[in-house]
Amino acid sequence: MTDTGLGIFLLSALAVATVTDLRGQRIPNKLTYPVMALALCYHGLTRGADGLIFGLAGLGLGLGLMIVPYLLGVMGAGDVKLMAAVGACLGAADTFSAFLFTSLAGGLYALALLLGRFQALKMVFRSLGRTLWIFMSSGRLQPAEGESGLPRLCYGVAIAAGTAAAMAFKAFQTGAPALP
Repeated sequence: MTDTGLGIFLLSALAVATVTDLRGQRIPNKLTYPVMALALCYHGLTRGADGLIFGLAGLGLGLGLMIVPYLLGVMGAGDVKLMAAVGACLGAADTFSAFLFTSLAGGLYALALLLGRFQALKMVFRSLGRTLWIFMSSGRLQPAEGESGLPRLCYGVAIAAGTAAAMAFKAFQTGAPALP
């Protein structure tokens, strides 16, 4: 497999993750773990120990960037593992770029969902207002109790869009495939 082949493999896996996330709000381990393993094997076989370290550094960064939102309960474990798989494919530097593009895509995705559901947007602003009221009256920053009915984000969509955008941006900048 060439670096271009690894890029196509990653984009294919991201497409599958998008579909499974949208359909069942899950990104299965049987998708993320093989992507991680194949990417690490590819890098190790093509560049030896340096390649393996390259892939492991990306995997660790992808995991590290997403673990805090997971621990806070705002992201699913599948999303964390998907970003780790992206990292195993791209390496640390490009994983960070993919994360930045993913964050932008996630924000736009959330805004689009909220704008599509005006009632949900009103609930968000009402909750923010209550949080501000709690802070002003008690001096403590404590989120107000959330309301049900808010749209649920399938963050695998944002990870796929952000990663694809980061890969395209790198290819545009360098005139070369998005993988080293």
